[in-house]
Amino acid sequence: MPDAAMNALQTQAESVLALAFALALGLGWVIQRSHFCTMGALSDWLFMRDATRLRQWALALAVGVLGFALMSALGWVDPLASIYAAPRFPWLSYLLGGAVFGFGMVLASGCPTKNLVRLGGGNLKALVVLLVMALSALATMRGLPGLWRVHNLDPHTTGVGSGAFVGQWVASRLDWTPAHGLGLTAAVVGLALLAWVLREREMLRGPNLLAGLGVGTALLGAWGVSGVLGYVPEHPETLESVYLTTASGRMEGVSFTGPLAQWLDALIYTADGGKRLSFGMAWVPGVVLGAAWAAWRAGQFRWEGFTQTADLARHLVGGALMGFGGVCAMGCTFGQGLTGLSTLNWGSLVAVAAMVAGATLALRLQWWLAQREA
Repeated sequence: MPDAAMNALQTQAESVLALAFALALGLGWVIQRSHFCTMGALSDWLFMRDATRLRQWALALAVGVLGFALMSALGWVDPLASIYAAPRFPWLSYLLGGAVFGFGMVLASGCPTKNLVRLGGGNLKALVVLLVMALSALATMRGLPGLWRVHNLDPHTTGVGSGAFVGQWVASRLDWTPAHGLGLTAAVVGLALLAWVLREREMLRGPNLLAGLGVGTALLGAWGVSGVLGYVPEHPETLESVYLTTASGRMEGVSFTGPLAQWLDALIYTADGGKRLSFGMAWVPGVVLGAAWAAWRAGQFRWEGFTQTADLARHLVGGALMGFGGVCAMGCTFGQGLTGLSTLNWGSLVAVAAMVAGATLALRLQWWLAQREA
């Protein structure tokens, strides 16, 4: 009987990884075809006052916020079981990490998600960025930068008396149950985002709907696979509840900083027998292959590399900053900016605000240097 239970558990874990990979294929295809990009959205708004890609991002977030709230209300997922349900958060780590990540994202010509998509289209500059980012992230998790982070950033924490989520704070103020507070907050934020998106009729066109709805669907699919299919109420060996294949043991969504570091770690140390393919790791090759398929079908696949030393140096620095910042901020523009914000937790709000500030500073600096050279 125990062997049968463990075999069934292994089959369930394999299904989780297979579905995560399938969703990643779709995500890579959608981003490559729609040109969905967080940094591009900021740049378009700052320099051209074009909010089209910003509205694409807002639509994806609205789908994530409303969908996650609905899944919670139906009892399919438990927000308190997610990696974002921390009663205390290291605010300094979020602020510094988010700002550093945002600055590095601009130097590297995009966030990890965008670089994975570019790699799928044949961009070898993206490969360099991802390798450097993975090395930097791994060092920030386990190396000397990690020791500095633990001693100098993590101790600066603050507690949130009502809980990790904005909805819990709302519930405490209105004397409601946490479930009602979470639902009300998600409804207000999600519907407000939808209203802003739909003010522009251009957003009803195919490419914009593909970007927002496609990315939002992948976001919700990840929550469903990890939180529903991957949930085991009672593990046959430990008799404790567990979320299969996740690196944290808790419910996880889409993020790329940690998984990139895990891939590098597995590449170097697989022979020790202690490495396992995780939920997050399954998304990395899926996005690359999905983007490669889309680029090939559209006739847009082409090899591209560095032609100038300055360009190489800029991308190296950008990748290193993203790895460090992504670990300190506990996620990238997808891990915090979409997955984290879909739960409306305080930590993600702080981290994303810092990312926007860091990216804005870098974009302004690049513009000033370009004008000076001209």
